[in-house]
Amino acid sequence: MSIELTEAAVAATIDHAILKPDFTRADVDRELDIAAEWGVFSVCVRPSDIAYAVRRLDGTGVAVGTVIGFPHGTTSTAAKVAELRRAREDGATEFDMVVHIGGLRSGEDDLVTADITAVVAAAEGAVTKVILETSYLDLEQIARGSRLTEAGGATFVKTSTGFAGGGATVEHVTLMRESVSPAVQVKASGGVRGLDAAIAMLDAGATRLGTSASATILGELRARAEGGTTGGAEDASSY
Repeated sequence: MSIELTEAAVAATIDHAILKPDFTRADVDRELDIAAEWGVFSVCVRPSDIAYAVRRLDGTGVAVGTVIGFPHGTTSTAAKVAELRRAREDGATEFDMVVHIGGLRSGEDDLVTADITAVVAAAEGAVTKVILETSYLDLEQIARGSRLTEAGGATFVKTSTGFAGGGATVEHVTLMRESVSPAVQVKASGGVRGLDAAIAMLDAGATRLGTSASATILGELRARAEGGTTGGAEDASSY
């Protein structure tokens, strides 16, 4: 693991997910307040919530990110580019795009790479993350998707949307880390619901965590620190 297990250091790895389609404004407010209270790196919100989140989090130091082509990745490249440009106008600074899952599974590498490249270009240097949706992929497809993510110029390769069943596993995070150069980072997302799971993903090579359980993870870390131990991930698969 490349970070110390301090509350500030772990908080700095967290993108707090606020993406449930049924969330009301009150639900969104609650989650934005949690993100601000715990000082996470960013929130990842629904595209329609970007401008509101930017206003509400002003002055907190919490960045606002969003999703592109979410959750299936099957919108056209032109639509993904347009969605990203609007998201930038609304104030988002990081963008998690869903790969063309069917294209990746079909071996249409040129299509997948072109899709990623266009979105990365539209981001104009902002952080881009490519969601592979690993629960739909075999190991070869995960490795290849990771390499295509790097070929397309993205900043991160990411495991999951959280809406397709399954989620991040140590095996998949390790494989993704091994499949790209140090220039590309790995984001573990989906099912990271407690401190032990978070530690396991960081140990496996993730540098960012996508989770809606920020308060649980950081609360457990604070409790362990107050008790004199930071604990560890005894069973890296249990989360």
